[in-house]
Amino acid sequence: MKRFKYTFISSLVVFLLSLTCNVKAQQHSQNNKSDSIQISLLTCGPGEEIYSLYGHTAIRFHDLKNNNDLVINYGMFSFSQRFFILRFVFGLTDYEMGIMPFNAFMEEYESDRRWVKEQVLNITLQDKMKIAMAIENNYLPENRTYRYNYFYDNCTTRARDILINNISGTVEAQDNQHVNSSYRKEIHKWNWNHCWARWGNDLLLGVKADRSINGNELQFLPDNLSKDWKTAKIKYADGKTYPFISQEHYLIGNNTSSTENNANDLNIFNPYTLIGAIIVIILLSSWKKKTHPLPYKIIMWCVWLTTGLCGIIITTMIFSQHPTVSLNLQILLLNPLNLGMLIPALARNKKYNFTILACLILFLLGAFIQSYADGLEYLAFILLIVSQRDLLSQLLKSKKQQ
Repeated sequence: MKRFKYTFISSLVVFLLSLTCNVKAQQHSQNNKSDSIQISLLTCGPGEEIYSLYGHTAIRFHDLKNNNDLVINYGMFSFSQRFFILRFVFGLTDYEMGIMPFNAFMEEYESDRRWVKEQVLNITLQDKMKIAMAIENNYLPENRTYRYNYFYDNCTTRARDILINNISGTVEAQDNQHVNSSYRKEIHKWNWNHCWARWGNDLLLGVKADRSINGNELQFLPDNLSKDWKTAKIKYADGKTYPFISQEHYLIGNNTSSTENNANDLNIFNPYTLIGAIIVIILLSSWKKKTHPLPYKIIMWCVWLTTGLCGIIITTMIFSQHPTVSLNLQILLLNPLNLGMLIPALARNKKYNFTILACLILFLLGAFIQSYADGLEYLAFILLIVSQRDLLSQLLKSKKQQ
């Protein structure tokens, strides 16, 4: 990594020296061929791993004159970091900015069969100098690490911000100001064919993932940023406006639609079939409850245990730094209180049963303001019916005993 850093610094020095000699003689032009530096946005297609389903963004710094070709990457991380998964879940993951040779970057994506699109920025020589200096400063050891947040501060937003914050003009996206979407809807476009990944995401995401987002917030996804910049204009203080992108082409071909993942995970074993099977088992055991009470008790014991343990996980997410997971109405179904139903004294307690029923009713009402993981509404409805029937049976039994 140090070698790549020195390569970038040497390229930067050459660039700044050439800028000093030529900047006074050059005027902005849409086809400025005397400028040997190209700065591009690289947008990469999705991969098969869960963390790569949504694509990637990087910056290409290409010095054509001195044959220096580098990629600035804000998505560097390592699974070998201590407690990586736990830290990721709680929003405590640190990512790093890295600099690597363009060829090495391309080899990785070519081997993974992921498409790569390049968009060359149509900016002045002075703006390129400012971006280069900002990248150099950002690569200092004390600056290169940042606290990753999937929606608000990721590899795409970092690349976007260091580019638009270091140019003298204003970038105006043409088509992103009137959107009708949310964070959840946007990621569904990319994980739709990966039913279990989608289900897991929806299980952890709360109410805030369903709020409407604006055009800038939409740019947390690589492909969204790329589409916005394709038609964007850059406006300078003198009032002149130019296309922000001078060239766009694929470095590695795109054989799929922009929102289609390569992997097809639409198999028979999916969340709907699993929850459907659970519902059928609950209904059948409930139907035979009078003649065969033990199977029903065992099945409901397993249901309360599973939903209660899941509830503990969702409860811990309240303390996560991810802002979209803290308020999650699915805790009304996947509820730690369900574990109390395993204790005979609490399972027979009327107030406790009423509390469980109230939580299930609130969960179903909450479906109007939050999207739930697939199938959970049906499970909640069935649990509400059988729990209400069990409570009514208890009340009648206690009344007869009196």
